Amino acid sequence: MLYSHAGPEIAVASTKAYSVQLAALYMIGCRMALTRGAFNEEEAKAFTRELLEAVPAMKKMIAQESRIKSLVRHLVREQDTFFIGRGLDYAFSLEGALKLKEISYIHAEAYAAGELKHGTIALITDDVPVIAIATQESIFAKTISNVREVKARGAYIILLTKENASVEEGVADDLIQIPSLEDRFTVFPIAVILQLIAYYASVGKNLDVDQPRNLAKSVTVE
Repeated sequence: MLYSHAGPEIAVASTKAYSVQLAALYMIGCRMALTRGAFNEEEAKAFTRELLEAVPAMKKMIAQESRIKSLVRHLVREQDTFFIGRGLDYAFSLEGALKLKEISYIHAEAYAAGELKHGTIALITDDVPVIAIATQESIFAKTISNVREVKARGAYIILLTKENASVEEGVADDLIQIPSLEDRFTVFPIAVILQLIAYYASVGKNLDVDQPRNLAKSVTVE
């Protein structure tokens, strides 16, 4: 099973590793900030509390898997899928594109939304799926402007954003909203959505989710 709640994970395209390593890095960063004086005790405790709030947020997204399964039908019919985002959202997009091509064999690429006009927007054609991530409040309006650009060129938009975000009707074909966490922690529920999208795309194509072709659980050669 690609996404398991507990116990060993046998899938080559590991989902736990991404989230667990990020959580570990966040905790290391918090400890370093405390040691260096960038955080005081209260700030470190607040950071940890906010990190733990990602857990129920992830569970909430897992509960939406039936809806995610239904919207993935459009991806299964297409040869290409593009992911766009700015800042941290672009980093999240890289994981989404990797997982999708790893297990569904759909050509998927992530692009920085702010750089679309430098050439990559030429790849947008009618009905091509574009998964847009817009969770960072300081650049939300700019990302939505980029979404409108690709939508105007015929793209099929799946928009991932926060529950409290104001999204005008018609901007996206499908909208998935995550709990309103601090911007730096939105990666955790977003990761669940992206991994479920990849999972159901693979299932929809009747592929072996756990054992994608040419991949091994660990790298053994250089």
